[in-house]
Amino acid sequence: MTGATGSATLPDADALLLPGTHDLPGLGLVLPAAASVAGADVPGGEEARRLLGLPTAERVCVVLVDGLGHLNLAERGGHAPFLRSLLPGARALASPFPSTTATAMGTFGTGEPPGRTAMLGYTVRDPATGRLGNLVSWTDLPSAQVWQPCTTVFERTAAAGVPVTSVGPARFEGSGLTSAALRGAAYRRAERLAERVDATVATLRRPGLAYLYWGDVDKAGHHHGWGSWQWGDALTEVDAELARLARSLPAGTLLVVTADHGMVDVDPALRRDVAADAALRQDVLVVAGEPRALQLHVADGAHPEVVADRWRTELGETAVVLTRAQAVDAGWFGAVDAHVRPVVGDVVVAMTGAATVVDSRTQTAQSVALLGVHGSVTAREVLVPLLVHA
Repeated sequence: MTGATGSATLPDADALLLPGTHDLPGLGLVLPAAASVAGADVPGGEEARRLLGLPTAERVCVVLVDGLGHLNLAERGGHAPFLRSLLPGARALASPFPSTTATAMGTFGTGEPPGRTAMLGYTVRDPATGRLGNLVSWTDLPSAQVWQPCTTVFERTAAAGVPVTSVGPARFEGSGLTSAALRGAAYRRAERLAERVDATVATLRRPGLAYLYWGDVDKAGHHHGWGSWQWGDALTEVDAELARLARSLPAGTLLVVTADHGMVDVDPALRRDVAADAALRQDVLVVAGEPRALQLHVADGAHPEVVADRWRTELGETAVVLTRAQAVDAGWFGAVDAHVRPVVGDVVVAMTGAATVVDSRTQTAQSVALLGVHGSVTAREVLVPLLVHA
């Protein structure tokens, strides 16, 4: 599709937004800008606020709706009258690569690129152990502060004297991903979306910054596809509660709604499994990442260039395949710190269209069969909305 939001014309959903080839503002600007709105002097905050066009306010509420891509919302806005009403003045932001929750949250929470946070996908290979670690469940990894040492925006905001509160489910409090990306905020437990809205409104009775997360849109998309009625129902639910949030917030509160990534519905006929595919499996020791954005760690003695050429031949136009050196030099992960470089796969693969590559040796049958996925460089996956209500 091609559409317009505000004064900007959006690319076709299947267009490739390769990192380093576009000038879209990034998701990592949102929290520094919001902190600046609330009066916190944080590095880059004032510049981010001006770039995103946000006014100052005593109170700021930032909502992140997991999986609510800009193009997904634009195409199914009939399910979301409140959010749709904000689209004419919205901006499209770029999720980092890979366009997946762990990576996006690392950049969202710190303002730093993945090459500094080491949040490089759903799963990553720990160079110290050689094991595949999961950045969402935070298993088989060092502590969050060791793996992701960058100071968070919430830590900077609190240090600047502005109260900051994160509202979410009890199971997220102190979790690895929360500690890595969002440490520094006071945590307020709330389970159902309505409870989270009420908790956020109560928190902002005093000036400060509040953050609310909701994940059910992403969950519906993974299991049923973002084109499903279930995804539409999940969008309707969050839209109604965010409309109530906007009505209930104290006067003078700036409400900002964004997302971590978009989503594509994939074609099972275009799925390949490394475990059952001799050509793709050859010389590949570990497959990290996810089905739309793979990071291949090759066997000792194997040459990444040879593996990359083989995957290019096998996948053809359904993938963009780079070696680690090529991906780093092209800026796919932003500035890459020395300790993060070995976390990057020897070969980096970004899928296109509706194709995926899985590895049933390490992925569950349920994850292999997901209908809605993300992580790659198509506009539908990369673009996320910046919706503002004052």
